[in-house]
Amino acid sequence: MRAIRVHQHGGPEVLSFEEVALAAPGPGEALLRQTAVGVNFIDVYFRSGLYPAPAGLPLTLGSEGAGIVEAVGEGVTAVKPGDRVAYAGPMGAYAESRLVPADRLVPLPDGVDDRTAAAAMLKGMTVQYLLRQTFKVGPEHTILFHAAAGGVGLIAGQWARALGCRIIGTAGSDEKCALALENGYDEVINYRTENFAQRVRELTGGAGCDVVYDSIGKDTFPASLDCLKPRGLFVSFGNASGAVEAFNLGLLSQKGSLYATRPTLFSYVAKREDLLATAADLFGVIADGTVHIAINQDFPLAAAADAHRALESRATTGSTILLP
Repeated sequence: MRAIRVHQHGGPEVLSFEEVALAAPGPGEALLRQTAVGVNFIDVYFRSGLYPAPAGLPLTLGSEGAGIVEAVGEGVTAVKPGDRVAYAGPMGAYAESRLVPADRLVPLPDGVDDRTAAAAMLKGMTVQYLLRQTFKVGPEHTILFHAAAGGVGLIAGQWARALGCRIIGTAGSDEKCALALENGYDEVINYRTENFAQRVRELTGGAGCDVVYDSIGKDTFPASLDCLKPRGLFVSFGNASGAVEAFNLGLLSQKGSLYATRPTLFSYVAKREDLLATAADLFGVIADGTVHIAINQDFPLAAAADAHRALESRATTGSTILLP
């Protein structure tokens, strides 16, 4: 089969489309013929070397996809050949076919198509744990969500609106602000033309937000802390502009006895029962129309470098997928 491989860290130009040998599934594994693959900013981190690859180089990027089970190894009971399934993790999704630990595969309900699943598994389950577990959002809360027009941000706006909270977003253009407003946000701040921390204080009458969800990193810290109420929660779950630099924990005290956390999806779905419950919650809000997954860009698998260029230039909105 063919896959996108990385033999050295660098820019999008290091992504190579090449033939790769694929073994038969071993014990606990399933062979998946992929029909769609999700693209996420974490893929950029592994390509550039910001995040070390678990198995070193060379590597195949990608942490989510969907497709058809073609064969299973010894002892597999979670799925069977012919099943439509999706997954978020482990790495290796930028490929026509791949082996996946069978206990990481989630059967797809009839109401969720393959493209939607590939675009939604990582981003949608991220929103699920952020809004339903890291901080349980409800009608009494005001939240700030950075990158409101991105794949995670658009899902978060719709889901948060359904939960009844007030959601403020940030985005980098008037067009992106308008898109976020169409997807559940109450107010959206163009951070290129406004001081978002000052504007949040104005919008909240000086009170601030209960929680800030930040996937931007360096460019939005420490100003994100100035958007919080006393004892509010800062949730850092990405580094699109670069990693947050080390800081004195005393800063949290100075700004109102704040909390800070750096969660990852994989900690929340490590157990299969938690994976299935998180995915079921996501599939439920997709199937009932609460959340629409906007796939605003798709690229052939061979053009993964173009997908990365679009993502890093912040030219994308919603979700991006690769089609094997």
